[in-house]
Amino acid sequence: MSMEDQTLFSELRERAGISLEEAADQMGYTLRTVYRWENGEAAPRNAVVATLRQLVEKTHPQASTDAKFTFIDLFAGIGGLRKGFERVGGRCVFTCEYDESCRKTYLANYPCSHRIAGDIREVKTEDVSRHDVLLAGFPCQPFSIAGVSKKNALGRPHGFACEAQGTLFFDVARLIAHHRPKAFLLENVKNLMSHDKGNTFRVIRQTLTEELGYHVQFRVIDAKAFVPQHRERIFIVGFRDKSAFRFEDLELPPSAKWPKLGDILHSENGSEAEEPPYTLGRMAAVAPKYTLTEHLWNYLQRYAEKHRAKGNGFGFSLVEPKDVTRTLSARYYKDGSEILVSRGKGNSPRRLTPRECARLMGFDSPGERPFRIVVADTPAYKQFGNAVVVPVIEAIAKLMLPHLIAAKTTAKRGLAKIRPAQPTLFDQ
Repeated sequence: MSMEDQTLFSELRERAGISLEEAADQMGYTLRTVYRWENGEAAPRNAVVATLRQLVEKTHPQASTDAKFTFIDLFAGIGGLRKGFERVGGRCVFTCEYDESCRKTYLANYPCSHRIAGDIREVKTEDVSRHDVLLAGFPCQPFSIAGVSKKNALGRPHGFACEAQGTLFFDVARLIAHHRPKAFLLENVKNLMSHDKGNTFRVIRQTLTEELGYHVQFRVIDAKAFVPQHRERIFIVGFRDKSAFRFEDLELPPSAKWPKLGDILHSENGSEAEEPPYTLGRMAAVAPKYTLTEHLWNYLQRYAEKHRAKGNGFGFSLVEPKDVTRTLSARYYKDGSEILVSRGKGNSPRRLTPRECARLMGFDSPGERPFRIVVADTPAYKQFGNAVVVPVIEAIAKLMLPHLIAAKTTAKRGLAKIRPAQPTLFDQ
């Protein structure tokens, strides 16, 4: 049995967004047989594969090939960058995500005619599809000045690529160097600029501009203009050729239209359909499990009071429907203290449900099918806490779009691509 046979059933099942139990029930086989297919111990029958493909198509029809531009999705997470660029007419042609749980959510929400790669360090540049735009929310790691001896051994002058080696940013850079996309968008935490005493950001900027020859701009954007959450992130845009793109042209919605927490909370008045396990009953009330126990609530209050007495700012954040929340983090699953929704005086507050987190991050939008949450609460909280705010990405994509189209038009007229004058370490 080939490796493809061993993974086909699992991939199709995850894309269809069904559990092993649901697969057994829908296919008419025992759960033991389905487990054997899942683990690669036996190959599923052709009829089973055909049924799964139909379920995948029903869940999310394949994206149109008539796209305005193509892009690749690196460190994809649950696809926030992808979702924003798809909304302006882009088509994803390659995905890379290391975390298995994230891949499960990703496959349940996006059509993928391509396989999802795992460890980017093992991805060969030639195996990545040609693309117009590279998207990457890469992890932030310290950079050190290293690799000089290797550079000298090659008879090349020391370059910034040497400093980036050993970091995941290096893998982003080597793909840019090889494929020379028309543009890229990189995302990271605001503190990237001060990380490692500014050394990290220095290496990134110099690598992108001086080593790879791109025209780079960056901007810190607070998502509270788009969703009711204070969330600052840095976005780095680069174009291969000179363009009229200006990051300062990105206009935020007027403050009077900025959303509030009440816009994303469950209504609990029967106007929403029940969505177990998040909401229950005819009124679709938030499930009791999201309300803090009296013991935990008392502990958080004592903890906050102790730090207030010391002059520290540690503690929980209690919010009302009229408020904007703190930044949702990947640790939200632990106690939810960074965003606790008030339930009135004398009552323990509650956590956000994963569905409310999907709305808080902009993954759910009016007129679109609700984002499919196919994992348990703990990984769901981690996934949304690590994600990007989709409307922010969509706004950046809209700003980039006319310049991407202009770049494609220029290429069709036969103007030569501009590569760095000297070969770089990324080209090896």
